[in-house]
Amino acid sequence: MIRPVLSAVAVPPPRLRRRLPALALAALAALPGLAQEAADFFRQNCTSCHTIGGGRLTGPDLKNVTSRQDREWLIRFLMNPQAMINAGDPYARKLMEEARGVVMPTLSGMTRERAAALLDLIEAESKLERSQFAGLQITDRPFTSEEIRQGRMLFLGLTRLKNQGPPCLSCHTLEGVTGIGGGRLGPDLTRVYERLEGRRNLAAWLTSPATPVMQPIFSRHPLTPEEILPLVAALEDSARAARQQPSPAMLTFFLIGLGAAVLAFILFDMAWKSRFRAVRRTLVFESIHRGEK
Repeated sequence: MIRPVLSAVAVPPPRLRRRLPALALAALAALPGLAQEAADFFRQNCTSCHTIGGGRLTGPDLKNVTSRQDREWLIRFLMNPQAMINAGDPYARKLMEEARGVVMPTLSGMTRERAAALLDLIEAESKLERSQFAGLQITDRPFTSEEIRQGRMLFLGLTRLKNQGPPCLSCHTLEGVTGIGGGRLGPDLTRVYERLEGRRNLAAWLTSPATPVMQPIFSRHPLTPEEILPLVAALEDSARAARQQPSPAMLTFFLIGLGAAVLAFILFDMAWKSRFRAVRRTLVFESIHRGEK
């Protein structure tokens, strides 16, 4: 009779409380906090590569993952994925192959207890009609010119982000904004749409950036879905435009090659003229010498 009551309330009533050990009560009171901690950890560290019920991103959809693999195996994998791969574990290597060689990093702060709490969270979310971690549902229709314009305004900081986060331009640059300049702390995002392989992965990354620099900033100042859509539009358009233009690196290589070819031709011409004159001079002198005789 006790178990249904305990599952229904966070803290039992006084009559029942007297019948439980103090340690059990402390653990019971901590359950909501542990669940929230697991949810926050998942949001900050996992959603850029995984969903729960939203389909595959870089990593697999985690819905019902505990029914696909042994719980103990999952805990060990969460604690050190690379070690499992290095040990030749067939399922770990299969996950790496399905992710096209991307290896899940060992997450900072991951412990056995935290791994177990994450699996509890995934099991609970898997039972819901729609998990809070199903991911942003992004359209596959062509983006409009207005959406692209709005995205560029957000990228440049000409439109402020709703949650007061810094604009992309403060750390990144994008082809076509070189006159304004851009940050160099992060990589050039001109082709990030291609690097992350499409809209869904890019939108998931923007929802919860997992880099050491971006994570602490955007966990406090997250992008909204209304901002993510136009940013994806702008970054997709940037990648498309870059494909249609010669790469600056290739253009530089071509110009260097052309310059080297011209210089080689000039040097060859000079050497040939010197050699030709030397031969003519010898012939003329010999002819004059013979004539004098």
